[in-house]
Amino acid sequence: MSRLRLLSAAALLAVAANSHATSLIVTTDAIVGALKATSDVTSDASSSLRDNKIVLAARDDAASFVASEGAIRGVKLESAFDHIRHQAPQLNATDEQLAQAILAI
Repeated sequence: MSRLRLLSAAALLAVAANSHATSLIVTTDAIVGALKATSDVTSDASSSLRDNKIVLAARDDAASFVASEGAIRGVKLESAFDHIRHQAPQLNATDEQLAQAILAI
């Protein structure tokens, strides 16, 4: 009888270990996939903005905005903010973050 229990325990342990490994692989694949998708969206957005005339024209306004801690808001910068938020509605960035991103391009 103890052999049967020992074999049952070994079988249960093998199934549990296999199940745990499978769930770890699935979880890891899901996380890596989500990170890759986020990276692709960010890369696509930044590369398309890098060549955008509206965004490039707002660099001076962005510099004034950042230097004045948001007190100076130029027309070109406002236009760039609207353009960026229209192009990437999933982007949850503050005006300060967008201005700094424009300066970094």
